[in-house]
Amino acid sequence: MENTAPQLFKVTIDGVEVEVPPGTTILQAARKIGPEVAPPAMCYYEPLKGSGGKCRACLVKVTAGSAKDPRPMPKLVASCITPIQDGMVVENYTNAQVVDARKSVVEFLLINHPLDCPICDQAGECHLQDFSYEHGVGTTRYEEDRRTFEKEDLGPYIQLHMTRCILCYRCVYTADQITDKRVHGVMNRGDHAEISTYIGKAIDNDFSGNVIDVCPVGALTDKTYRFKNRVWFSKPVDAHCDCEKCSGKVQLWYRGDEVIRVTARKNEWGEVKEFICNTCRFERKKTSDWTIEGPTKVSRASVISANKYGANLVKKPDFALKLAESQYKKIDDDRPYLHEMSEIKQSDDYKALMAKDEKYFGHK
Repeated sequence: MENTAPQLFKVTIDGVEVEVPPGTTILQAARKIGPEVAPPAMCYYEPLKGSGGKCRACLVKVTAGSAKDPRPMPKLVASCITPIQDGMVVENYTNAQVVDARKSVVEFLLINHPLDCPICDQAGECHLQDFSYEHGVGTTRYEEDRRTFEKEDLGPYIQLHMTRCILCYRCVYTADQITDKRVHGVMNRGDHAEISTYIGKAIDNDFSGNVIDVCPVGALTDKTYRFKNRVWFSKPVDAHCDCEKCSGKVQLWYRGDEVIRVTARKNEWGEVKEFICNTCRFERKKTSDWTIEGPTKVSRASVISANKYGANLVKKPDFALKLAESQYKKIDDDRPYLHEMSEIKQSDDYKALMAKDEKYFGHK
Protein backbone atom coordinates (compact mmCIF):
# COMPACT_ATOMS: atom_id res chain seq x y z
CA MET A 1 0.00 0.00 0.00
CA GLU A 2 1.33 3.41 -0.94
CA ASN A 3 2.34 5.67 1.95
CA THR A 4 0.14 8.78 1.95
CA ALA A 5 1.44 10.35 5.17
CA PRO A 6 2.06 14.08 4.75
CA GLN A 7 5.65 15.24 4.47
CA LEU A 8 6.96 16.95 7.60
CA PHE A 9 9.61 19.65 7.79
CA LYS A 10 12.23 19.69 10.52
CA VAL A 11 12.98 23.02 12.19
CA THR A 12 15.34 23.72 15.10
CA ILE A 13 14.41 26.53 17.51
CA ASP A 14 16.84 27.41 20.32
CA GLY A 15 18.46 23.99 19.94
CA VAL A 16 15.18 22.03 20.09
CA GLU A 17 14.10 20.18 16.95
CA VAL A 18 10.45 19.74 16.01
CA GLU A 19 8.64 18.32 12.96
CA VAL A 20 5.74 20.32 11.53
CA PRO A 21 3.72 20.23 8.28
CA PRO A 22 4.59 22.62 5.43
CA GLY A 23 2.97 26.04 5.71
CA THR A 24 3.50 26.24 9.46
CA THR A 25 4.97 29.52 10.66
CA ILE A 26 7.98 29.78 12.96
CA LEU A 27 5.75 30.98 15.80
CA GLN A 28 3.38 28.04 15.44
CA ALA A 29 6.30 25.62 15.37
CA ALA A 30 7.76 27.22 18.51
CA ARG A 31 4.43 26.90 20.30
CA LYS A 32 4.46 23.17 19.60
CA ILE A 33 7.68 22.95 21.61
CA GLY A 34 6.40 25.06 24.50
CA PRO A 35 6.50 28.48 26.16
CA GLU A 36 10.22 28.16 26.89
CA VAL A 37 11.03 28.86 23.22
CA ALA A 38 7.81 30.45 21.89
CA PRO A 39 8.22 34.14 21.02
CA PRO A 40 5.77 36.65 22.53
CA ALA A 41 2.96 37.98 20.35
CA MET A 42 0.95 41.17 20.72
CA CYS A 43 -0.90 41.31 17.40
CA TYR A 44 -0.94 37.68 16.21
CA TYR A 45 -4.11 35.78 17.12
CA GLU A 46 -4.35 32.26 15.73
CA PRO A 47 -8.18 32.09 15.36
CA LEU A 48 -8.17 35.34 13.34
CA LYS A 49 -7.09 34.99 9.70
CA GLY A 50 -4.67 37.65 8.51
CA SER A 51 -3.54 38.71 11.98
CA GLY A 52 0.15 39.19 12.73
CA GLY A 53 3.07 41.11 11.30
CA LYS A 54 2.29 44.47 12.91
CA CYS A 55 3.77 44.70 16.41
CA ARG A 56 7.17 43.06 15.73
CA ALA A 57 7.20 41.56 19.23
CA CYS A 58 7.91 38.08 17.83
CA LEU A 59 11.10 38.91 15.90
CA VAL A 60 13.59 36.01 15.66
CA LYS A 61 16.92 35.34 13.98
CA VAL A 62 17.03 32.69 11.23
CA THR A 63 20.63 31.44 11.27
CA ALA A 64 20.02 28.82 8.56
CA GLY A 65 17.32 29.25 5.93
CA SER A 66 16.95 25.56 5.07
CA ALA A 67 18.89 22.36 4.56
CA LYS A 68 19.27 23.14 0.83
CA ASP A 69 20.29 26.75 1.40
CA PRO A 70 21.84 27.11 4.89
CA ARG A 71 22.62 30.80 4.50
CA PRO A 72 21.24 32.96 7.34
CA MET A 73 18.58 35.56 6.70
CA PRO A 74 20.22 39.01 6.79
CA LYS A 75 17.65 40.62 9.09
CA LEU A 76 15.40 39.61 11.95
CA VAL A 77 12.04 38.28 10.74
CA ALA A 78 8.56 38.27 12.25
CA SER A 79 8.01 34.67 13.30
CA CYS A 80 4.20 34.92 13.13
CA ILE A 81 4.15 35.40 9.33
CA THR A 82 7.36 33.61 8.26
CA PRO A 83 6.78 30.00 7.09
CA ILE A 84 9.32 27.37 8.05
CA GLN A 85 11.56 25.49 5.60
CA ASP A 86 12.95 22.00 5.99
CA GLY A 87 16.18 22.18 7.98
CA MET A 88 15.66 25.77 9.14
CA VAL A 89 17.54 26.84 12.28
CA VAL A 90 16.03 29.65 14.40
CA GLU A 91 17.36 31.49 17.43
CA ASN A 92 14.95 33.24 19.77
CA TYR A 93 15.89 33.67 23.43
CA THR A 94 19.43 32.45 22.74
CA ASN A 95 20.26 35.33 20.39
CA ALA A 96 21.48 38.64 21.86
CA GLN A 97 20.33 40.61 18.80
CA VAL A 98 16.78 39.32 19.25
CA VAL A 99 16.77 40.18 22.96
CA ASP A 100 17.96 43.75 22.26
CA ALA A 101 15.41 44.20 19.45
CA ARG A 102 12.64 43.05 21.74
CA LYS A 103 13.60 45.67 24.32
CA SER A 104 13.31 48.29 21.61
CA VAL A 105 9.86 47.00 20.61
CA VAL A 106 8.69 47.31 24.23
CA GLU A 107 10.06 50.85 24.39
CA PHE A 108 8.27 51.73 21.14
CA LEU A 109 4.93 50.32 22.33
CA LEU A 110 5.20 52.27 25.59
CA ILE A 111 5.96 55.60 23.89
CA ASN A 112 2.27 56.53 23.78
CA HIS A 113 0.75 53.89 26.04
CA PRO A 114 -0.08 55.52 29.41
CA LEU A 115 1.27 53.87 32.56
CA ASP A 116 -2.10 53.79 34.29
CA CYS A 117 -1.99 50.13 35.34
CA PRO A 118 -3.20 50.98 38.90
CA ILE A 119 -6.58 52.13 37.53
CA CYS A 120 -6.82 49.99 34.40
CA ASP A 121 -9.35 47.13 34.38
CA GLN A 122 -6.96 45.06 32.26
CA ALA A 123 -4.30 44.96 35.01
CA GLY A 124 -3.38 41.37 35.80
CA GLU A 125 -4.51 40.16 32.36
CA CYS A 126 -2.61 42.65 30.20
CA HIS A 127 -0.28 41.10 27.62
CA LEU A 128 1.66 44.35 27.40
CA GLN A 129 2.34 44.16 31.13
CA ASP A 130 3.75 40.66 30.72
CA PHE A 131 5.70 41.64 27.61
CA SER A 132 7.30 44.69 29.22
CA TYR A 133 8.11 42.82 32.43
CA GLU A 134 9.79 39.93 30.62
CA HIS A 135 11.52 41.83 27.81
CA GLY A 136 11.54 45.55 28.59
CA VAL A 137 13.74 47.91 30.57
CA GLY A 138 12.90 50.16 33.50
CA THR A 139 13.77 53.43 31.78
CA THR A 140 12.68 55.37 28.70
CA ARG A 141 14.47 57.83 26.41
CA TYR A 142 11.26 59.46 25.22
CA GLU A 143 10.83 63.08 26.27
CA GLU A 144 7.88 64.22 24.17
CA ASP A 145 4.26 64.34 25.32
CA ARG A 146 2.22 61.20 24.81
CA ARG A 147 -0.60 61.45 22.31
CA THR A 148 -4.08 61.68 23.77
CA PHE A 149 -7.57 61.24 22.35
CA GLU A 150 -11.04 62.39 23.24
CA LYS A 151 -13.28 59.77 24.83
CA GLU A 152 -15.70 58.15 22.39
CA ASP A 153 -18.85 56.18 23.13
CA LEU A 154 -18.97 52.86 21.26
CA GLY A 155 -22.29 51.69 22.64
CA PRO A 156 -23.85 50.35 25.85
CA TYR A 157 -21.32 47.59 26.52
CA ILE A 158 -17.85 48.61 25.31
CA GLN A 159 -15.63 51.42 26.57
CA LEU A 160 -12.84 52.65 24.28
CA HIS A 161 -9.64 54.12 25.75
CA MET A 162 -7.78 55.05 22.59
CA THR A 163 -4.78 56.37 24.54
CA ARG A 164 -4.01 52.76 25.55
CA CYS A 165 -4.38 51.30 22.06
CA ILE A 166 -1.27 49.80 20.39
CA LEU A 167 -3.00 49.36 16.98
CA CYS A 168 -2.72 45.58 16.87
CA TYR A 169 -5.86 45.38 14.64
CA ARG A 170 -7.22 42.36 16.54
CA CYS A 171 -10.59 43.99 17.20
CA VAL A 172 -10.90 44.94 13.52
CA TYR A 173 -10.24 41.37 12.36
CA THR A 174 -12.67 40.04 14.97
CA ALA A 175 -15.46 42.33 13.78
CA ASP A 176 -14.69 41.45 10.16
CA GLN A 177 -14.72 37.69 10.64
CA ILE A 178 -17.36 36.89 13.27
CA THR A 179 -19.93 39.69 12.95
CA ASP A 180 -22.40 40.51 10.20
CA LYS A 181 -21.28 44.09 9.66
CA ARG A 182 -18.22 45.89 10.95
CA VAL A 183 -18.80 49.51 11.92
CA HIS A 184 -15.39 50.38 13.33
CA GLY A 185 -11.81 50.35 12.10
CA VAL A 186 -8.52 52.24 12.03
CA MET A 187 -8.98 55.83 10.97
CA ASN A 188 -6.27 58.21 9.70
CA ARG A 189 -2.59 57.40 9.25
CA GLY A 190 0.75 57.63 11.03
CA ASP A 191 0.72 59.11 14.53
CA HIS A 192 -2.91 60.18 13.99
CA ALA A 193 -4.14 56.60 13.46
CA GLU A 194 -6.86 55.56 15.89
CA ILE A 195 -9.62 53.01 16.43
CA SER A 196 -13.02 54.62 15.86
CA THR A 197 -16.53 53.96 14.55
CA TYR A 198 -17.85 55.15 11.23
CA ILE A 199 -19.63 58.51 11.66
CA GLY A 200 -20.42 57.97 15.32
CA LYS A 201 -22.10 54.57 14.96
CA ALA A 202 -22.36 52.27 17.98
CA ILE A 203 -21.02 48.71 18.07
CA ASP A 204 -24.17 46.77 18.93
CA ASN A 205 -24.17 43.44 17.04
CA ASP A 206 -24.63 40.09 18.81
CA PHE A 207 -20.91 39.25 18.96
CA SER A 208 -19.45 42.71 19.54
CA GLY A 209 -18.28 41.88 23.06
CA ASN A 210 -15.54 39.63 21.69
CA VAL A 211 -13.44 42.67 20.80
CA ILE A 212 -12.95 43.05 24.57
CA ASP A 213 -11.46 39.54 24.89
CA VAL A 214 -9.07 39.88 21.95
CA CYS A 215 -7.68 43.29 23.00
CA PRO A 216 -4.20 42.68 24.50
CA VAL A 217 -4.28 45.93 26.52
CA GLY A 218 -6.96 47.97 28.29
CA ALA A 219 -8.11 49.89 25.22
CA LEU A 220 -11.45 48.04 24.97
CA THR A 221 -13.07 47.19 28.29
CA ASP A 222 -16.40 45.90 29.59
CA LYS A 223 -18.66 48.74 30.78
CA THR A 224 -20.60 46.34 33.03
CA TYR A 225 -17.37 45.37 34.83
CA ARG A 226 -15.54 48.71 34.97
CA PHE A 227 -13.93 49.47 38.34
CA LYS A 228 -15.87 46.67 40.06
CA ASN A 229 -13.00 44.45 41.10
CA ARG A 230 -9.38 43.46 40.60
CA VAL A 231 -8.92 40.25 38.67
CA TRP A 232 -6.73 38.68 41.37
CA PHE A 233 -9.52 39.17 43.93
CA SER A 234 -12.02 37.27 41.79
CA LYS A 235 -12.37 33.54 41.25
CA PRO A 236 -12.75 32.15 37.69
CA VAL A 237 -14.74 28.97 37.04
CA ASP A 238 -15.58 27.16 33.81
CA ALA A 239 -19.26 26.94 32.94
CA HIS A 240 -21.57 26.33 29.99
CA CYS A 241 -25.18 26.76 28.95
CA ASP A 242 -27.43 25.82 26.04
CA CYS A 243 -27.21 28.84 23.75
CA GLU A 244 -28.72 29.12 20.28
CA LYS A 245 -26.21 31.73 19.11
CA CYS A 246 -22.86 30.40 20.35
CA SER A 247 -21.18 27.43 22.03
CA GLY A 248 -22.10 28.73 25.49
CA LYS A 249 -18.69 27.77 26.92
CA VAL A 250 -17.51 30.60 29.18
CA GLN A 251 -15.58 31.60 32.26
CA LEU A 252 -17.55 33.05 35.15
CA TRP A 253 -15.69 35.47 37.42
CA TYR A 254 -16.98 35.43 40.99
CA ARG A 255 -16.65 37.91 43.80
CA GLY A 256 -18.04 35.92 46.69
CA ASP A 257 -21.33 34.52 45.39
CA GLU A 258 -21.82 37.23 42.76
CA VAL A 259 -20.97 36.77 39.07
CA ILE A 260 -19.28 40.07 38.22
CA ARG A 261 -18.06 39.19 34.73
CA VAL A 262 -18.45 36.63 31.96
CA THR A 263 -15.72 36.05 29.37
CA ALA A 264 -14.90 33.55 26.67
CA ARG A 265 -12.46 30.77 27.53
CA LYS A 266 -8.84 31.27 26.52
CA ASN A 267 -6.05 28.78 25.88
CA GLU A 268 -2.51 28.86 27.30
CA TRP A 269 -1.54 31.57 24.78
CA GLY A 270 -4.37 33.85 25.87
CA GLU A 271 -6.40 33.28 22.70
CA VAL A 272 -10.13 32.65 22.48
CA LYS A 273 -10.98 29.47 20.61
CA GLU A 274 -14.79 29.74 20.68
CA PHE A 275 -16.30 33.22 20.61
CA ILE A 276 -19.44 33.87 22.65
CA CYS A 277 -22.50 36.06 22.07
CA ASN A 278 -23.49 39.22 23.93
CA THR A 279 -26.42 37.46 25.60
CA CYS A 280 -24.06 35.07 27.40
CA ARG A 281 -21.51 37.79 28.14
CA PHE A 282 -23.66 40.66 29.38
CA GLU A 283 -27.12 39.35 30.31
CA ARG A 284 -26.50 36.05 32.09
CA LYS A 285 -24.98 37.12 35.39
CA LYS A 286 -26.65 34.57 37.69
CA THR A 287 -25.25 31.20 38.73
CA SER A 288 -28.64 29.64 37.96
CA ASP A 289 -28.12 30.53 34.28
CA TRP A 290 -25.12 28.21 34.02
CA THR A 291 -23.92 24.67 34.54
CA ILE A 292 -20.70 24.91 36.56
CA GLU A 293 -17.92 22.58 35.39
CA GLY A 294 -15.27 23.47 37.97
CA PRO A 295 -12.49 25.96 38.81
CA THR A 296 -10.50 27.33 35.88
CA LYS A 297 -6.92 26.07 35.69
CA VAL A 298 -4.79 29.16 36.19
CA SER A 299 -1.04 29.32 35.64
CA ARG A 300 0.93 29.65 38.88
CA ALA A 301 2.86 32.51 37.24
CA SER A 302 -0.31 34.57 36.87
CA VAL A 303 -1.46 37.04 39.52
CA ILE A 304 -4.95 35.58 39.02
CA SER A 305 -3.76 32.55 41.00
CA ALA A 306 -3.04 34.70 44.09
CA ASN A 307 -4.52 33.16 47.27
CA LYS A 308 -6.22 30.39 45.31
CA TYR A 309 -3.77 27.57 46.03
CA GLY A 310 -3.40 25.82 49.37
CA ALA A 311 0.04 25.21 50.89
CA ASN A 312 -0.27 21.51 50.08
CA LEU A 313 -0.69 22.32 46.35
CA VAL A 314 2.22 24.71 45.97
CA LYS A 315 5.40 22.96 44.90
CA LYS A 316 8.50 24.33 46.56
CA PRO A 317 11.07 25.59 44.01
CA ASP A 318 13.96 23.21 43.43
CA PHE A 319 16.61 25.89 43.82
CA ALA A 320 15.39 26.67 47.38
CA LEU A 321 15.60 23.03 48.43
CA LYS A 322 19.10 22.69 46.94
CA LEU A 323 20.22 25.87 48.70
CA ALA A 324 18.89 24.67 52.03
CA GLU A 325 20.57 21.30 51.58
CA SER A 326 23.96 22.87 50.85
CA GLN A 327 23.93 25.81 53.30
CA TYR A 328 22.18 24.57 56.43
CA LYS A 329 23.33 22.00 58.97
CA LYS A 330 21.34 18.81 59.04
CA ILE A 331 19.51 17.92 62.24
CA ASP A 332 20.62 14.80 64.06
CA ASP A 333 17.34 13.05 64.72
CA ASP A 334 19.02 10.21 66.60
CA ARG A 335 19.63 12.39 69.64
CA PRO A 336 17.49 11.48 72.68
CA TYR A 337 14.51 13.71 73.30
CA LEU A 338 14.54 15.01 76.88
CA HIS A 339 11.24 15.86 78.53
CA GLU A 340 12.17 16.90 82.07
CA MET A 341 14.14 20.06 82.89
CA SER A 342 16.33 18.15 85.30
CA GLU A 343 17.37 15.81 82.48
CA ILE A 344 18.02 18.74 80.14
CA LYS A 345 20.35 20.40 82.69
CA GLN A 346 22.37 17.19 82.97
CA SER A 347 22.90 16.92 79.18
CA ASP A 348 26.25 17.77 77.59
CA ASP A 349 24.65 20.22 75.15
CA TYR A 350 23.10 22.23 77.99
CA LYS A 351 26.36 22.32 79.96
CA ALA A 352 28.29 23.49 76.89
CA LEU A 353 25.73 26.24 76.26
CA MET A 354 25.91 27.47 79.85
CA ALA A 355 29.72 27.50 79.75
CA LYS A 356 29.66 29.61 76.59
CA ASP A 357 27.11 31.96 78.17
CA GLU A 358 29.29 32.44 81.24
CA LYS A 359 32.39 33.11 79.11
CA TYR A 360 30.80 35.83 76.98
CA PHE A 361 28.35 37.43 79.40
CA GLY A 362 30.02 36.84 82.76
CA HIS A 363 27.09 35.24 84.57
CA LYS A 364 25.86 31.76 85.38
